Amino acid sequence: MTIKKQLVVDEHLVGRLDKQLALALPEVSRSQLQKWIEEGQVTVNGQAVKPKHKLKLGDQVAVSEPEAKPVDLVPQALPLEIVYEDQDVLVVNKPQGMVVHPAPGHPDHTLVNALLYHSPLSQINGELRPGIVHRIDKDTSGLLMVAKNDQAHRSLTAQLKAKTTAREYLALVHGEVKEERGTVNAPLGRSPKDRKKQAIVANGRPAVTHFRVVERFLGYTLLVCRLETGRTHQIRVHMKALGHPLVGDPLYGPKKTLPGAGQYLHARLLGFTHPVSGRRITVTAPLPAAFSELILKLRRQTAGRRH
Repeated sequence: MTIKKQLVVDEHLVGRLDKQLALALPEVSRSQLQKWIEEGQVTVNGQAVKPKHKLKLGDQVAVSEPEAKPVDLVPQALPLEIVYEDQDVLVVNKPQGMVVHPAPGHPDHTLVNALLYHSPLSQINGELRPGIVHRIDKDTSGLLMVAKNDQAHRSLTAQLKAKTTAREYLALVHGEVKEERGTVNAPLGRSPKDRKKQAIVANGRPAVTHFRVVERFLGYTLLVCRLETGRTHQIRVHMKALGHPLVGDPLYGPKKTLPGAGQYLHARLLGFTHPVSGRRITVTAPLPAAFSELILKLRRQTAGRRH
């Protein structure tokens, strides 16, 4: 057990324990705080108390949390679709449904487990994310660049920061987008209403997505989205803000959507400057079969209705 936080109650923290702790520790979810209180991991003046306990001026609150269980990164012989590789960098086409690196609830069978089996990786991101320069969501498919050594990692990270990489996604969205092209420039941060979500927030990190229409169907549009920045869930949140959420998106999309295993979003193009040779490398990945089949189906339905 480790002490996470010790607080002395001032005038801002007087009141019901669970509510005041949620204000004092915004980085911890309310359900997690509730659990800690009920398990006796939160004490007031050395005593375990109930969630509705009233905090008074000068009370001493200690919040403990159990030691995190270490995650062993085990190289695993999992299928990998490598689209580019040399001694410094590799680019992999990640399937939909695969988690990029171990996290609570996903200790193994991740992309990192597969990569470790295949090749040595850079250590800049620490033990749990070796080689990972940028991420894509579990249910997003497509291209991801991976650094095999620290020099390559530093170079690729600097390119992302300088916005000199090229990253294009194909996104199927609800509704028929009227404009041929456009840009969403809206800062993103954690949603104040739901910790699992990102949201457009005034004090968020800058986020810019450029989009153009590839094809329109009845009730749906296929877009190419080009990232200028790479924030968590960026395309998903920006498209929802436009009024065109991604098809199949369980977090940001409507409940009534087309069947599938998650959002129809595919990282189809990746371009970067090689960290050692300085050569420009651009790779592409075709749409996964399920995504392609849905596009063909929508195309047929649209042609049938319009003729």
